[in-house]
Amino acid sequence: MKIQKYIPQIVIIIFTMLLLNSCEENNYDFGDIITPSNITIEAEIIGQDTTNPNGDGSGVVNFRATAENALSFKFIYNGIESSKPDGKITYNFSELGVNTYTVTVVAIGTGGVSSSKTIQVDVLALYEAPDDLKQMLYGFDPANPDAVTSKTWRVKSEVNAHFGVGPPEETSPIWFAAPPGDKASTGMYDDRYVFNSDGTFKIITNSVNDDPTEDPSGTIFGQAGPLDQDFGDQGLTPNGNNEHENYAKDDFTGTWSLTAPAGQETLTLTNNGFFGFYVGNSGTFSILSRSATEMNVKIIGNDGLSWFFILTTEEPVSTSPSVFNTLIWEDDFETNGAPDPTKWTYDIGTGTNGWGNNEVQYYTDRADNAVVVNGNLVITAKRENFLGSGYTSARLKTQGLFNFKYGRVDVRAKLPEGAGTWPAIWMLGSNFPTVGWPFSGEIDIMEQTGADKNTVLATCHWQDTASNTKADFGQTTSITNATSEFHLYTLEWTESSISMYLDNVKYYELANTSALPFNENFFLILNVAMGGTLGGSIDSSFSEATMEIDYVKVFQ
Repeated sequence: MKIQKYIPQIVIIIFTMLLLNSCEENNYDFGDIITPSNITIEAEIIGQDTTNPNGDGSGVVNFRATAENALSFKFIYNGIESSKPDGKITYNFSELGVNTYTVTVVAIGTGGVSSSKTIQVDVLALYEAPDDLKQMLYGFDPANPDAVTSKTWRVKSEVNAHFGVGPPEETSPIWFAAPPGDKASTGMYDDRYVFNSDGTFKIITNSVNDDPTEDPSGTIFGQAGPLDQDFGDQGLTPNGNNEHENYAKDDFTGTWSLTAPAGQETLTLTNNGFFGFYVGNSGTFSILSRSATEMNVKIIGNDGLSWFFILTTEEPVSTSPSVFNTLIWEDDFETNGAPDPTKWTYDIGTGTNGWGNNEVQYYTDRADNAVVVNGNLVITAKRENFLGSGYTSARLKTQGLFNFKYGRVDVRAKLPEGAGTWPAIWMLGSNFPTVGWPFSGEIDIMEQTGADKNTVLATCHWQDTASNTKADFGQTTSITNATSEFHLYTLEWTESSISMYLDNVKYYELANTSALPFNENFFLILNVAMGGTLGGSIDSSFSEATMEIDYVKVFQ
């Protein structure tokens, strides 16, 4: 018998049996896909009664939608869609007089199937925002009311209580009030809110950059549940407070309106508009207080709590240190070639345990890794096999050549790209060879992790004599274009405090005392490490990256 002729039939039979067995073992059940039906829409016009059939003039309408077999709902008004899984939304209609408004509800069921229904409501709006409120919000000019104007707002991160939370009836954040710069590692502080005279707004999530080849996404900060629900689940792991600190989001737009229900000035944003920290709900903010350049607002979140924000139209005020203004040492890197040997020396090799941090680079004094070119010191980290290491870089220091106690240090630098790179501008106590670390003390003017190039860190390390343990104090701040533009990193070091600044804006301060080691001479260090404690995992495609230093200046 020639079995070859039956092979195709045998293969088909075996495949069919395997498929049937597989289906029986898994017994998948995807459920029925049913289109939502019987949509009902309730519209509660605030203040409506027999005497006031169109409401009390506040223009506020609460909508509630239900439907059979619906998993979620979308509301559409004036071309703007708002996702509301619970089927509830509030609109503040502000067009003066009695006007008819059309709202469409889309009920969404299993598998994304949907059905819709439309409702029309006649609503009375009597409130006309005063000129000073419109001037504050978008630059309204009473002398030229038809002029096209706009204003840009931000969270005023440099003041206490710029963000906080309290009970729903409170008018201040009595449970938590963020200190200055407290949320610098999140996507909050670099967001901007642009209000236009035509009734539109734009939220800029830091997605503006000059390189069209780069990812345009910015990030925002908010509660994980509302963000996943309203903008889409990105598979992010929330922090311990169930928040997404940096949720990817492009710029987006919507419309705004001003009303005053029960006399309370209220700003309402459509399209899930928000300030600072996303908590869901209807985008309705009570304006608790305001001036020409500042407003204090409150929103009730999905959690039923009050969330507070202080907003300003002013850009961060420069708080450049000015205690020390006499230049005592500098390197402007004006001479091409090797760094000035009267100012800089090197650490060479891999150190102990990767310089104490499991770093993987070999530090050299070669021009391949450290050279002055066109007015900049260029430190290059490279992927290459060198004396048993897979990477090389450079670590320059003033040890034995220059040290000082107290003063101001300015370093203008552009940081390296690439996951795994760990740039640092820092100082060690000059007694380090004698007493060791951390007894010598360490002042990190600037560090950046290998995974987050939108944040920089400042840290001090020392040995706590009372507990005989290592002690640290660090803070972070957000930064834009750190790897493509030069920024100014500054230390202000006095007998009473240690402060760090980014582009002349302070974000770090530690009280200095006689019990700390920061009252002796220190020397400067510049380096780019690879991997290790802060460098983390190195991008498999990494080849090389540079940190460029424009100048280093020390003042007393």
